[in-house]
Amino acid sequence: MNQSSTVKSGASSAPTTPTKTRAAASTTTGNNVKPKPEEIAETFLVVNERPVDDISLDFFYKPHTITLLAVSVLAVMYFAFVRDEGNFEENIWSGILCVVFFFLIISVLAFPNGPFTRPHPAVWRILFGCSVLYLMALQFLMFQNHKTIMNIFYWLDPKLKDFHINMDKEYGVNCSDVSFERVKGHLDVFAWGHFLGWAFKAVLIRHMGILWAISIMWEITEITFAHLLPNFVECWWDALILDVLICNGLGIWVGLKICKMLEMREYKWASIKDISSTSGKIKRAVLQFTPESWTAIRWLDPKSTAMRFAAVIQLVIFWQVTELNTFFLKHIFEMPPDHYIVIGRLVFVGLFVAPSVRQYYTYVTDTRCKRVGTQCWVYGAIMVSEAILCIKNGKELFERTQAINIVIWLTVQVLISVAFVYGCILWQRMMDKRKTSKNQQSPVKKLKSQESKESKGKVSPKKSQKRNDKKIE
Repeated sequence: MNQSSTVKSGASSAPTTPTKTRAAASTTTGNNVKPKPEEIAETFLVVNERPVDDISLDFFYKPHTITLLAVSVLAVMYFAFVRDEGNFEENIWSGILCVVFFFLIISVLAFPNGPFTRPHPAVWRILFGCSVLYLMALQFLMFQNHKTIMNIFYWLDPKLKDFHINMDKEYGVNCSDVSFERVKGHLDVFAWGHFLGWAFKAVLIRHMGILWAISIMWEITEITFAHLLPNFVECWWDALILDVLICNGLGIWVGLKICKMLEMREYKWASIKDISSTSGKIKRAVLQFTPESWTAIRWLDPKSTAMRFAAVIQLVIFWQVTELNTFFLKHIFEMPPDHYIVIGRLVFVGLFVAPSVRQYYTYVTDTRCKRVGTQCWVYGAIMVSEAILCIKNGKELFERTQAINIVIWLTVQVLISVAFVYGCILWQRMMDKRKTSKNQQSPVKKLKSQESKESKGKVSPKKSQKRNDKKIE
């Protein structure tokens, strides 16, 4: 299909989104109409298994189920009969990899791709399959004791036996030393990871108020749990200047600038078959890894319902829990920050959060979306399972804290979330009032400018008579 005449600005395949406001809350009164079942089904389909709008290369989007089955079976038969079965550990590894291999193939065939289709729906189906496998692994580990889980990690990487959590780098010592070398030493690879992480969060959430709420609340979370996690002990200049202002602030600014650029871009996709030059074909193939379209995000509305207000607060708190899981898992099961399991989990969670946030946004803001997307549901289950795993295996660690501290932390989280979210609503109301007042004043200004031009353009009768006399002469 030819795509050269297709222009996309926003989610072109998605129907127009009616936002959840107080006016839309009473959908049975006035001019408001309940969404039809067909609209509800279509909205969930777009957010849970979005179809590809225009297909230029049919080969990559046609089903090849029989071919895939034949190739998979032949590959498994080859490795099953050819490989050496003398090593017990290699046999276990091979069996696990074969199970993962076939599960991901089933994911491509049966699982939904979610709200994204670039670079290919199969990529997001495989990612969803990986998230389901990770959730199943968490369920298995929940029924093991700490010693058994550590033996599993030692089997995966024997070098972990030589690492202990007290060997980790300390940041909260000699806080009076604010020399250039000391500050430069704190700007390590993790600081860059901090900056890139916040830029990625900004691209996902796309709301400055919510992002700053998460940033400030995370510093409060670090202070609350500093007596449990040594990594959370930081100097005041490290927490306020390096973390909040530089890493978080610059990351949020860069991420929102990227969103602004992508939102202003015109999305016009030409078929690769219609491009004659080789360089043009290569450029079009590279652009396949960029977003197909970009939709403006509006988490909060001046007329937001209480449920939408609570849903945004819930997003902020759940984000804190996800961040806490990262540090508690690393601390309880004693892994260095640069271990491949820790880095792999961070990359995986970051990728899987993208479709989850999009599905959660649609569920919160679209009146026709009556259920949350599948990826978002699985992500919620992963977040809760990780928290349960930390609490179950970190009893000795959590015994050192008091219940009142946790209650105070939760109370502060809720209060700050409510304050920030409500402040964002007030700010949006003020901005909308300014826009309406400008729109109302603009016609009056146009009339005045036209009258002034007309008055300037008028010529007195004496001057006009003189001009006419000159023309006659």
